[in-house]
Amino acid sequence: MKSGTSHSHSPNVTAPGDLSGYQQWTSSLARLLEAARQELENDQCAARALIVEAAAMLRAEVDRSGNSGGIGPSGLAGWQRQRIRTYIEENLDQRIHVRRLSEIVRRSPAHFSRAFKRSFGAPPHAYIVRRRLERAIHLMLDSDASLSEIALTCGFTDQSHLSNLFRQHIGVSPASWRQSRRQANPVPATATATESFSFPLLRTIAKDGYLGGRP
Repeated sequence: MKSGTSHSHSPNVTAPGDLSGYQQWTSSLARLLEAARQELENDQCAARALIVEAAAMLRAEVDRSGNSGGIGPSGLAGWQRQRIRTYIEENLDQRIHVRRLSEIVRRSPAHFSRAFKRSFGAPPHAYIVRRRLERAIHLMLDSDASLSEIALTCGFTDQSHLSNLFRQHIGVSPASWRQSRRQANPVPATATATESFSFPLLRTIAKDGYLGGRP
């Protein structure tokens, strides 16, 4: 990545409720997208990373807005979405079964899977993989843990499995991505330690079926 282009983490990836805060959020999003456009011809890896960050902000706002709604047509109610999201976040390093998720919201597995996809935009397993990748990215940026440690912490079977999925969805290896981001943003590992692991950094994985390390 070019040394002249440096972009720090967005201080708040979700859109604030007040007008001035929202304007600041949209300005930050616009700057990320403009920086990505400028990088496209010179460094596609850098452009992809910037687009990932912009997608994080948009996805966080979609999730935030969804928390306030009631039940949609054939979807999950707000309290059900929140319970499912909390359970997944607290158990990403463990096996997560659809049957257990369906029990939490008191629905049959088949009915739950359909409602989950309508509410979250992806099947349960695909959503879980997305969250595992997002947490892995957070740890790669904000800790000195090895990739093998991060893989296990995020629920992948091993470093190779993390690397394969990361390359599939980001376009480069985790090691290369981590190095390029640290060179562009040389901040201490504790700089964003107070941020929640829950902010999303990837677009929804649209493929059906199981892609995760630990079902």
